[in-house]
Formats: sequence, C-alpha cells, structure tokens
Amino acid sequence: MPRPLINRTNKKQVDTVFNVSEKNKSSVSFGNTQIEKVLRRKRSKEYVDNLSNLDSGNATIAHKKIEEILAGVAKEIPEVELSGLLLGYVSKCYLGDSYEVHTVDISEQIIEHYKRGEPLTNGMEKARSIAVNPAYAFIEVYSDCCRAVSKNGLVSVVKG
Repeated sequence: MPRPLINRTNKKQVDTVFNVSEKNKSSVSFGNTQIEKVLRRKRSKEYVDNLSNLDSGNATIAHKKIEEILAGVAKEIPEVELSGLLLGYVSKCYLGDSYEVHTVDISEQIIEHYKRGEPLTNGMEKARSIAVNPAYAFIEVYSDCCRAVSKNGLVSVVKG
C-alpha cells in the first residue's frame, strides 16, 4: 500500500500573521519575498509625474513639496512601510548644463540639485549613473538596491 505524502495525524497548523501599522492602518508587515513583489509593481502615472517634475530653479525646494512626495509614496505603496528601506530618489536634472542630477532625500526631507562631480549624500551616489540614462524617469534608492522607474511606470531592479 502506498504511503501518503502528507501525514494527516501530525499536520501542523500554520498561522499567517499580518501586523497592521499604527501609522497607516492599511499597511501590513510582509516577508522579504512579498515586499519584493510589491516593490516591483508598475508605478502609476500620477506617481511618475509627481516625481518627474522636480526641477524648479531653486537649489532646495520647499518642505511642502517633500510632504506631497511622501504622501504620494504612501498612496502608491500602502502595503509596505518604507521607512528604513527607501533612502530617496535620484533623477536627471534639467536646470542647466552644470547640473547633472537632483535628489529627494527622505531622511533629511530635502530636494537638492547637484552639479557634475559633486558627490551625492546619504548613500544615493550609487544611483547617479543610472539616473542620467534617458530611459528612466527617476531612480528609487533603497538601502539594498536601486529601482529604476521608466516614464511608463515599469520598474527595473539594479542590485549592487
């Protein structure tokens, strides 16, 4: 007689636990695999447009714009608490020939424009060479990787 593949008498019950964030009641705590799946999702047109229009002529943009960006991030990816994971954004700067990229630094809550050769702060230098590629609208910079977002919202993960 064949042996059953599952021993029904010793079957363990596995409970899946989701922790609801106090900050955002729609947020849940996922494992790394689920987080990766969510972060690879195509970005909305509204999200891409909001982060693609940061060139304003100032070296630093008002705190209100940062709040709008952070609200857009929370709306775009409500399932994942990104604090500690998302460092900020880097994209090509169109203020003039001397400027190369600009950043949105989530921790310091500033938008800053950088000239060629000027080093980017807070771990965002790793995204500079990707950001100047015209195929991408902006780069999401995470502690472990970069996610290059194209103008149509598709996401490419760049590790390393």
